[in-house]
Amino acid sequence: MSPTIKDVAKYAGVGLGTASRVLNGGGSVNKEKRDKVMEAVKALNYTPNKMASKLRKNETRNIALLVPIINHPFFAEFAYYVEDEADKFGYSVILVSSQQRVEKEADIIKRIRRREVDGAVFVTHFAHLESELEGCPIVSLDRIFGEGIPYVTSDNYTATVKAVKYLMERGCKKIGYLGSKPIVKSEVSERERAYKDVMEQTGNQNLIVNEVIPHGGEQALAEEFLEKFPDIDGVFVSGYSMAQIFRKLAEKKNKRIPEDIQLILYDGVFSDWDRGEEVTCVEQPVEKMARAVVDILVKKIHGEDVEKRMEFPTKFIVGNTTL
Repeated sequence: MSPTIKDVAKYAGVGLGTASRVLNGGGSVNKEKRDKVMEAVKALNYTPNKMASKLRKNETRNIALLVPIINHPFFAEFAYYVEDEADKFGYSVILVSSQQRVEKEADIIKRIRRREVDGAVFVTHFAHLESELEGCPIVSLDRIFGEGIPYVTSDNYTATVKAVKYLMERGCKKIGYLGSKPIVKSEVSERERAYKDVMEQTGNQNLIVNEVIPHGGEQALAEEFLEKFPDIDGVFVSGYSMAQIFRKLAEKKNKRIPEDIQLILYDGVFSDWDRGEEVTCVEQPVEKMARAVVDILVKKIHGEDVEKRMEFPTKFIVGNTTL
């Protein structure tokens, strides 16, 4: 079998994007890496595929990133690393905030088909038929579109089981689950399933408020939760913004955290958590997940085989929102 550009990149110890830029004359590459690529070409007797080169020249070198909102710590950090990783491959990122605007996502799909955009990363609350996405280089975060669309996620189920059991170990007797439910098939739903499983296995009652809401609608859900379950002593919150709002609302009702209600959230620790406190949380490896979706997308764009599902382990951090 003839060597491929992927073989050249591996031999040279550089990224696929770097090898591509050297061989196609696109973008700037330092002399050391350029020399390594050319040495690999000679050692492997690599001959560029003229048809593949022609196809590459038709690339826009643009990919789209679709997130529900931009002004959210998780999505902002995710977008930062997506852009940084894409730049390593010579791609620019078009950032699209698509909450409540499904037509924005439909437009990106059309632009991919018209070859105005090379591919896209979807972090979406909207459902799309797999047939609508067929032939489009698309990678998803958490969302499950179908067999043809790969996705990256974290260990939602395992991490939630650990978090809920930790609340029990800290003495909590009435543990609730507060979250916003995805409208599409998503690995995020594994968090609620994990909570229910632990409650069933330990003979405890499900105390759940988990509904489909847009980002920005967390206040009403947190209020509903505290009204329904005023005597809870522990809560697992599926999301950073919801946890912030819940804590403020609980304290207004003279519920101290962690003395009266112990709190664990799923999303991670971000720098603007109020009063500089460190929250007990499940921290997702945002950087690794962001870089992975770009790496997979670039392979999809170039017609390479990719993993259908990639799961990353989370980190459990003990802060001062639990005893």
